[in-house]
Amino acid sequence: MPKLVRDLIPDIMRDQNKYGSFYTAEMVEFSERLCDKLFEEAQEFKESQSLEELADLLEVIYTLAELKGHTRVTLEEIREKKIKERGGFSLRLIKN
Repeated sequence: MPKLVRDLIPDIMRDQNKYGSFYTAEMVEFSERLCDKLFEEAQEFKESQSLEELADLLEVIYTLAELKGHTRVTLEEIREKKIKERGGFSLRLIKN
């Protein structure tokens, strides 16, 4: 199955004498692959608890926001508004 990769992966692979086939996705496919990547990175973070994987999640989220015509700033404003209206997760509350 085709997989979305970061922009520099073809160059990195070539520098390591590894080769693969790449193509540029149309917007509909790109959006679908980004959503797939979101779940992939979330699973990787769940397994590793790595700050690097968390940063990968942010990159996917920021790219999804940009794809929808929004900036990182707008996303952060929405996040802050939700915290004011509904709170965050710092109290670690679990609903039974």
